[in-house]
Amino acid sequence: MIDVLVAGGGPAGLATAVHAALAGLEAVVVEPRTSPVDKACGEGVMPGGVAALRALGVEAEGRDLRGIRYLDGRRSVEAAFRGGTGLGIRRTVLHAALHERARELGVRMVTGKVGEVRQRTDSVSAAGLTARWLVAADGLHSPLRRGLGLDLPGRSPGRYGLRRHYRCAPWTDFVEVHWSAYGEAYVTPVGEELVGVAVLSRSRRGYDEHLAGFPALHAALRGPHASTVRGAGPLRQRVRRRVAGRVLLVGDAAGYVDALTGEGIALALASAGAAVRCLAAGRPADYEGAWQHLTRRHRLLTGALLSFSGSPRTAGLVVPAAARLPAVFTAAVHALQ
Repeated sequence: MIDVLVAGGGPAGLATAVHAALAGLEAVVVEPRTSPVDKACGEGVMPGGVAALRALGVEAEGRDLRGIRYLDGRRSVEAAFRGGTGLGIRRTVLHAALHERARELGVRMVTGKVGEVRQRTDSVSAAGLTARWLVAADGLHSPLRRGLGLDLPGRSPGRYGLRRHYRCAPWTDFVEVHWSAYGEAYVTPVGEELVGVAVLSRSRRGYDEHLAGFPALHAALRGPHASTVRGAGPLRQRVRRRVAGRVLLVGDAAGYVDALTGEGIALALASAGAAVRCLAAGRPADYEGAWQHLTRRHRLLTGALLSFSGSPRTAGLVVPAAARLPAVFTAAVHALQ
């Protein structure tokens, strides 16, 4: 019998499979798309995520990131990462590297979708396969999570993200977060001549209309478009729990606050590792507590920033406050890395 059946072959699912293989468990990944898979993503991996990738034996090319910089058109404040660098990396490059590592370790890939899930006392069946455990890594709007009745209704207007790349030389080795009254723009260098720009907002507008709200950034993007616009949202996903019988939720499927602090990949890798450790130890019920612990700081800090970004009046206070209290800003960046 398969030990771990993984629904979803994105970074969280592939990391789960790699962790399982390294733990001596047989893992099978079910994914309908072919590798590499692209999606709307800020493409900045925090230092903790970089360390997690290396621990999995995954090496991928990108641009070293030294820290985080906040700007509002008049002021800027920055904080360097402590004890390591982040990584700006195209989502497709990251996905290909994880996919290759899983293949190296003998993980079997099955093309298809996981639909109905049937659980028994000692096994779970889905997609024509039977395993001891099923890990749902099927993304932000996880159909498996919904099918298991684990979704909770949202509490506030949803935020949405849009991303596009520009063919130009990066002007910074920081992730730049440009703040406005109605959203943020995230600049991540991901190649020698490639910059990714993602915008996040509660306003449902086109990418160019959003970008016009950041005139200094707009002027710096002199290169041609290097990709089409991709979108995602609503971002906030509330989840009742992360364990349902023999099914565990990891990555975005396990719940999501916002992309504002750029920890999506790092948290996906961390939750994948925690889930497999609990399964390998024969204590799957411990995963809920492990998830709560590893995401607590992120949820608190991201939630606090979201409360400020929720209105034009308070959003305009974020960068001035960070500039007046640089030690606090640096401490927040270090806490999230």
